[in-house]
Amino acid sequence: MLWQRLLQPVTKMNIQASIDHWVRPEIKALSAYHVPDSSGLIKLDAMENPYTWPETLRQEWLELLHKTNVNRYPDPQGAELKQRLRISMDIPEDAGLLLGNGSDELIQMLALTLAGPDRVVLSVEPSFVMYRMIALFAGMPYQGVPLKSKDFSLDLPALLAAIEQHQPAIIYLAYPNNPTGNLFTAADIRQIIKAAPGLVIVDEAYAPFTDASFMSEVGRHPNLLVMRTLSKLGLAGLRLGLLAGPKPWLDEIDKTRLPYNINTLTQVSAAFALRHESVFDEQTQLIRQGRSQLSAALNGMDGVTPYPSDANFILVRMPASRANEIHAAMRDQKVLVKNLNGSHPLLADCLRITVGTPAENQAAINALKAAL
Repeated sequence: MLWQRLLQPVTKMNIQASIDHWVRPEIKALSAYHVPDSSGLIKLDAMENPYTWPETLRQEWLELLHKTNVNRYPDPQGAELKQRLRISMDIPEDAGLLLGNGSDELIQMLALTLAGPDRVVLSVEPSFVMYRMIALFAGMPYQGVPLKSKDFSLDLPALLAAIEQHQPAIIYLAYPNNPTGNLFTAADIRQIIKAAPGLVIVDEAYAPFTDASFMSEVGRHPNLLVMRTLSKLGLAGLRLGLLAGPKPWLDEIDKTRLPYNINTLTQVSAAFALRHESVFDEQTQLIRQGRSQLSAALNGMDGVTPYPSDANFILVRMPASRANEIHAAMRDQKVLVKNLNGSHPLLADCLRITVGTPAENQAAINALKAAL
C-alpha cells in the first residue's frame, strides 16, 4: 500500500533500492565529471586564458553592470550579442546563429534534436570527452575512430569506412583537436563533410590560437555547422558558446534550447568584452608566444616528447610508466597540469600543459625538470 511505503523510515538501503530501480544502468556506470581542487596551485590544467582584464576595463565593466537590471528575463535570442559575435567572428550574414551555455549545451541540443536508438554519434579518439558523454546521456550510440598513433592525424580510410558502416547522424571534429592540439588536414575534413549522411560539427573552441577555420565555409555545405566558445578567449566564467550553420538547421535545433538559456549578465558582459576585442587579441598573442617558448623548452628536455599544437596547450608524453608519478610530483611543487594517462590507449604516459603566463610557464618547466 502507498501509505505503508510512505510511513517507512528513510534509510540508505531503501534509497539505493529506488535508485537501482529508476536510474538508467548506463548512467549508474558513469562517474561524475571531476574538476580537481586547484586552491593554492598554478592552474595549468583547463586551457583557460591566464590573463585577467586591465583595471580600467574592469571598472568600465562594473559601471555597466551597475546599470543592468536583472528583475526581468534576459533577451531570449540575445540579439545584440549575436550581432557583436557576427562581427567579431566573421560569421556569414546568411548563416543561422544559436547561442548556448558553453559549447556543452550546444552539444546537448544537437543530441536532443537528432536522438534516436539507431542514430549514431561519431568522432575521432582521443578527442573532447563530452561528444561521447552527451551522446550517452541522450541514449545515442557512440562510435569512436582512433587517430593515427604516430602524430594523431586523421585515419581517413578508417573514418570513411566508419561513416559508410554506421551512417552517423552527427560527426564531431575538433579543429584544433583537444587533447592533442593538432589541426587535421582541411582537405580530409571536406571529404568527410561530403561523405557524411548527417551533420558534421567542426568544433573550433581553440580558434583564437590558430589561423585555420571553417567559418568562411558555412553555407557552402548543407550539413556543415561550426561551433565555437568564448571560454578559451578569456571569458570562461561567462559560459558562452555559439553554433553557426544553415538557418533551417539552426531553426530546428533551437527548438530544444531551454528558454532564456543565456542570462542577462552573460549577454551584457560578453557584448562589452567583444567591443574591447583588441585587449583579448593582445592576450591571445601573448599566449601564442608563450606556446612557442614553452614548446622550445620542452623539446630541450631529455625523456619527454611534446607534440605540435595550434591550441593554448601542449600535449607531452612522459617517460614510460612515469606520467602518474610526474603529475603528482609537479602538483607537490604547486603546479597543476592535466593527467591524461589511462584516459585512452593513445594517451598512455601523457600530460597536457596549458600555456600560462611567462612566470607560470617557467614554473611548469622547473617543476617538470625536478620531477624527471
